Amino acid sequence: MEKTEWREKIEKIQRRERFCMSAPQVRSTQQDDSEVVEITGRAIVFNRESVTLYEDEKRVIREVIAPEAVTDDLLARSTILMTLYHNNERVLARSLNGKGTLKYKRTDEGVDFSFTPPDTEDGRTARELVARGDITGCSFAFRADYGDRDAVERSVETVDGREIVTFTVKRMLGVYDFTLTPMPAYEDTSVSTRMAAVDTMLRERIECDSRDKRAAVRTEAARLRRIADSEF
Repeated sequence: MEKTEWREKIEKIQRRERFCMSAPQVRSTQQDDSEVVEITGRAIVFNRESVTLYEDEKRVIREVIAPEAVTDDLLARSTILMTLYHNNERVLARSLNGKGTLKYKRTDEGVDFSFTPPDTEDGRTARELVARGDITGCSFAFRADYGDRDAVERSVETVDGREIVTFTVKRMLGVYDFTLTPMPAYEDTSVSTRMAAVDTMLRERIECDSRDKRAAVRTEAARLRRIADSEF
C-alpha cells in the first residue's frame, strides 16, 4: 500500500468524544452508621442523533451510536477512566478489564455507570457540582474506523439544498473514558450524583490561549469534512 493510502486510512481511524445530557443527582445511602455517596449516570446513549458535529452552507454532519457498537466484550477488555472534563489527570474512578472502582452496565438504551467519588479535591468537586446541577451531562471517548463502511455507515439526504450527512457507528475499536462535563455532545446522556461536538469545541476552545489546541480543533473539523466528502 502506498504511503499516501496508509496516511488516508490512519486519518479515518479517529479518537472521538461524545456528549450526553441529563439532570444530575447525588445518591446517598446509610451503611453501618456511615453515609455512602454514589454518582451515577449514563455515559453512552444508543440510537440517538448527536448535536451537529460540523456545519457549513453545504452540509451538516451528525452521528449516531448503534447498540452493536458497544458490546459487553469491548467494555470488559477496556481500561476506562472516569474523569472530570476528559482530563486524565483528574481521575475519579477506573475500570480495568471490567473490574475496579468504576461500575458500568450495558442496557438497551446505552451504558450506565456508578462510582463512589474519592475523598480528594476532584472527588469533592465532582460531588458538589453534580449536586448543585452545574454539571449536566456526560461524555465518552472512543475510537472508530471511519474509513470502514462495516464499522461506520454513512448516509446522506438533501434538505433545503444542504446535505445532511449521518455517520452511524456500528463497531468501535476502543472505549477510553467516561467524563463528567457541563457541556455534553449527545443531549440524552445523563449524570446522577464522545469528542464534544466540533462546533461546541470551537466555541469553547477558540478563546483558549493555546494555539496548538485551536489548531487541533480545526484539524478535526477538516477531517470530518473530508470523510463526509469521501465515498470510502
